[in-house]
Amino acid sequence: MKIHIATDHAGLELKNTIKQYLEKKGHQVHDHGAHQFDPLDDYPDFIIPCAKAVSLDSISKGIIIGGSGQGEAIAANRIKKVRAAVYYGGPEDIVKLSREHNDANILSLGARFIKEETIYNIIDLWLKVPFEGGRHIQRIKKLDL
Repeated sequence: MKIHIATDHAGLELKNTIKQYLEKKGHQVHDHGAHQFDPLDDYPDFIIPCAKAVSLDSISKGIIIGGSGQGEAIAANRIKKVRAAVYYGGPEDIVKLSREHNDANILSLGARFIKEETIYNIIDLWLKVPFEGGRHIQRIKKLDL
């Protein structure tokens, strides 16, 4: 699967380990940055190009990372055809439902709140859970008007 990935300084280390993990699993990963630590960088500079890439390819997915993941999801969700869901801990059902009911194509992760050993299970779950379709299709169509 093609996976686009991006972060600002707050998620740089986690992004790099997630990228390695995904590549070892055979995914094609396109890294939109950040590529070096800069405490003054701005997440939209990395997140928006990542979200645009996902919006142009209906079969690719995106993983974006920030301190909480909230600002990153807000930025990504401004791009038409993007549905970014935030996860920074809690029940796995949050991630599962984001795929089943919302067909989330970007997972936004809060690096300051998730332990590295937990995140791989969450990513694997998010990537494997299919969209249910059905009644949810009409709702998703309304998002891109």
